[in-house]
Amino acid sequence: MRRVSLGGQGLVSTSLGLGCTALTGAYGPADPDEAMRVVRRALDGGVSLIDLIDADAEAERLVGKAVAHRRDEALIAAGPGSVRWDGSVRWASAVRGAGAIRGAGAVRGAGSARWEARDFLSRPENLGRACDASLARLGIERIDLFVVDPDASGAPIEETMGVAGRLQDAGKIAHIGVRALDGDRLRRAHAARPVAAVAVEYSLWQRRAERELLPVARELGIGVIAGRPLGRGFLTGRITSPVHLGPGDVRCLDPRFSPENLEAELLRLRDAQRVAAEMDVGMGRLAIAWLLARGDDIVPVPSTRDLVHLEMNLTATGILLPEPVKAHLARTFPLEEG
Repeated sequence: MRRVSLGGQGLVSTSLGLGCTALTGAYGPADPDEAMRVVRRALDGGVSLIDLIDADAEAERLVGKAVAHRRDEALIAAGPGSVRWDGSVRWASAVRGAGAIRGAGAVRGAGSARWEARDFLSRPENLGRACDASLARLGIERIDLFVVDPDASGAPIEETMGVAGRLQDAGKIAHIGVRALDGDRLRRAHAARPVAAVAVEYSLWQRRAERELLPVARELGIGVIAGRPLGRGFLTGRITSPVHLGPGDVRCLDPRFSPENLEAELLRLRDAQRVAAEMDVGMGRLAIAWLLARGDDIVPVPSTRDLVHLEMNLTATGILLPEPVKAHLARTFPLEEG
């Protein structure tokens, strides 16, 4: 698989990574043995970047076992916030309609405990302990990319980046990443301590990063880890109704998956599916190929707990999209307003 420079800080990744959110049970029950096979098969397929930024403690332990004898093959990205999904989330009437605008983020309703825990661990005074805990669970001496969330703690960005810098100086982390910030905050974070990569939701369905974050990241030489590149499954065509989401699925808290919003978005999806059919590729592979064509500084990290889906994702790296196809897809899912 092709290797790319993820930003200007010397961080080298494969063009495609593996997201581990699905291994946590966030999108439904995950079998630990199958999850282990997925991680190892990803390494076999040439993937280096293993994205644990939104994963839980059990996923870190699992990945640690999977890479134990293959450490030099894996680029581990982790961050504070390793708490377990409790399986209690449901699609609630209070959540419906909370985000009628396409691309709205997940709300902090019934699942707020997880976000509060991440915010707590993201505080400057807790970052060191969070890093040490991840190192212990992974069984490694250094995290390749430690992704902090300066906005989560409420502390000044410079304070959070200062602590991350001290962890880097101590050799506990190799590179510093940040979660999605606006352009000004990204500049502040990078000025306080060089940022290697920014982690942000970015897909054909959610293109907001193009408005401000991506241009600033490119200006500063910061790579982009594109999380949720398949729109949490929507762009694969498998999630067309909330009835497809089981109990405990975190997408039940995402207003984009409300009945009303899904119905409105299906027309766009069907248009894109016709393009995929004409190219004789799956819709998920087409969506990943579109992201890969956006630039070598963008590394999609599709998350899966299924070996078949992993194989499909891996083959997307070999798809070259003609310019008319890229333009058509961009018109089908246009950049959101505001």
